[in-house]
Amino acid sequence: MEAAEYALMDAAEAGMWWYRALHRRLLDVLADVEGPVLDAGCGTGGFLTRLAADRPGLVLFGADFEASAAGRAAAKSGAPVACASVEALPFPDRAFDAVVSADVLCHRSLDPQVALREMARVLKPGGRLVLNLPAFEWLKSAHDRRVHTARRSTASGLRQLLTACGYDDVQARYWNSLLFPLMVVERKLVARSPSATSDVKTFPPWLDVALYSATEVERKLPIRYPGGGSVLVVARAP
Repeated sequence: MEAAEYALMDAAEAGMWWYRALHRRLLDVLADVEGPVLDAGCGTGGFLTRLAADRPGLVLFGADFEASAAGRAAAKSGAPVACASVEALPFPDRAFDAVVSADVLCHRSLDPQVALREMARVLKPGGRLVLNLPAFEWLKSAHDRRVHTARRSTASGLRQLLTACGYDDVQARYWNSLLFPLMVVERKLVARSPSATSDVKTFPPWLDVALYSATEVERKLPIRYPGGGSVLVVARAP
């Protein structure tokens, strides 16, 4: 991403409703993991910091291609963070019980298959891969151009991709579904200009609370939604 977007992420990810909702879902799927965890493409360290606070006994590592982001992540989280691509992770084989990668494989500089095979390499057999990716190619907008998103995904397409890369028990589901209609209006009507800014910003407190509350209602409902702004994927390494 551009340096300005990393700065926006660094400022917003501790408090902005979307980051808090994403981190809550990642914590849910890692709740029973006890061994070392890698955040591959950790950005400025928001999730590493949240995970360290929520699970202080876990051994955590991060990696990010952008040196300034890796430095911010290490300072913020206290975890060791390597400056490295997710396509060439500087860790030994079978080092981690879980690898998390949130909104990384969508970037234009990456080959998703190469990255997924590299993540499988550093996972222990049967280890857990957790991905979050933006949904639906037709939803591309100025936000995606700002953060260099080259591809948006579907749940079925991600299941096929991970299965082809050797992963087992692949589960993919949409989330940010209750707010999805508002997201479509924002992306396609309100902020349709190519010069529009990304969605990463500070919201008025009342609006931030309302948006986050909607994601929490959704998280607690036992419903599998047919669409949403993101796809959350959980799979088992071969």
